[in-house]
Amino acid sequence: MLKIPLATWIANAAACLNGSYGQVTQQASLADCSRQTVYDHAGKVRAAVEAQHQGSPNRAEVVERDEHLRRENAQLWDWLAQTIEFPKAKQEQFAITAAAMGLSLNQVLVLLALLLGQQASPGRSTVHRRIKAAGLAAGRVLKSLDARCRALVLVGCLDEIFFHGRPVLVGVEPASMAWFLGQRASDRTGATWAKALLDWTTLEFVAADAGTGLQAGIAAVQRGRREQGQTPLENGLDVFHTTQEARRVLRQSWHHVERCWEQAEAATRRVEQVRRQGQDSRGVAGAARWAWAKAEAAFGQYERSEAGWKIAHAALAVFRPDGRLNDGAWARERIALALAVLSGREWSKVRGLLQAEETLTFLDRLHRQLREAVPGDQLREELVRLWWLRRRRPRAHTTGRGSAAGEVAHLVQQAVCQKEDANWRESYGAVSRVLRRTVRASSAVECMNSVLRMHQSRHRTVSQGLLDLKRLYWNCREFREGKRRRHSPYELLGLRLPSYRFWDLLGMPTPSAETT
Repeated sequence: MLKIPLATWIANAAACLNGSYGQVTQQASLADCSRQTVYDHAGKVRAAVEAQHQGSPNRAEVVERDEHLRRENAQLWDWLAQTIEFPKAKQEQFAITAAAMGLSLNQVLVLLALLLGQQASPGRSTVHRRIKAAGLAAGRVLKSLDARCRALVLVGCLDEIFFHGRPVLVGVEPASMAWFLGQRASDRTGATWAKALLDWTTLEFVAADAGTGLQAGIAAVQRGRREQGQTPLENGLDVFHTTQEARRVLRQSWHHVERCWEQAEAATRRVEQVRRQGQDSRGVAGAARWAWAKAEAAFGQYERSEAGWKIAHAALAVFRPDGRLNDGAWARERIALALAVLSGREWSKVRGLLQAEETLTFLDRLHRQLREAVPGDQLREELVRLWWLRRRRPRAHTTGRGSAAGEVAHLVQQAVCQKEDANWRESYGAVSRVLRRTVRASSAVECMNSVLRMHQSRHRTVSQGLLDLKRLYWNCREFREGKRRRHSPYELLGLRLPSYRFWDLLGMPTPSAETT
């Protein structure tokens, strides 16, 4: 606040700058201030006038600029509250994890540009180098982890998938969904498959399709183990592909029925048209009868083929339709009945698959494991019956007389098991584990192939490093739903690790990394 009026400031400046001798003293006396104050006022007034006329901002401009800076500062604080910390290390983790999840390099770059802005986001070559280096690190980590997994992988589902004509050999442990084999190969011959399976010496059973190279590789491994006296490898032919082929034949047969039926209906319409025109209809009527006979024969053939396949399909199940446990003798008898019906060239592949010895390997293995789990025949049979009844119970929303009987059937069976053995629950647990882990089809590896197909559509090519990166990420990620919920494949496999997080494992020390 000013103690001396502005007019006095100006008068003091005038006396100092333009007054005669002695006028400064006179003005100081009039203003009731010291001579030094007069000189100070003169300097400040002169500086203010010079500043006003030399292009410097005036007071209004300074006030406006100050207000603008205040608003800008407030806006920056608001933005800061909405931002995330995203240093270079975090950017690298984001890019590598996104690539492991299946995003292409272009998609990763787009997301980084959205987060950081186009100017601040790393370049394409930088991100590519980071992902490539992570793939090499994943390969080293997997080499160490695979060595520890070999004793845990006893059952495997095998198949191959192609990336632009280049095969990738895939192996999955079905109970844990652990992806234990993901090898990019130059071909899919028996020698290539045998080499890929050579290190997995504890494998006891594999399920695979009837591919020539894959079956030749499995046969080579079996021969090698027999010669070296190692654990034998059982080979089960995949039921999934047999069923898929049968459905394909039935679908084609039904399409043939539909075409014959449409032709017969068209022939009938021609007969009616000729009769309306008053013309001789004997020729077209004969053609119509022949068309309907052909359609009925096609429909009859389809019904016989469908019935025959139902007989064969029941032979490939774990349980018979009556709830009893399936066995090799009954299954072979049903297959023999089905083969008599499934005639024709179109069923030749299905007949070959049904007659293959490996098709029923899972039944022989199942009965052997059940005998090892529960030696007593009667108790084992009752426990298997209980397991089946518990899974046949009606849902909670089901009502009716039949559902009431289903609710108590397993309770009655429990009493039967209690009568056979007071400690039946422990034996039931062993039977349940065997039945739950029975593998008839390579569905697990087909699930993995469906995941890889998403990557297949996004990547022009897949290197071994990128494949290793994806495999490590898959084995570390937790399932979100289902019976494996909140557990990763490595956990379910029984592999003990200090951490199951993908990023932690990717940075874990390995022997090859330590030597370098």
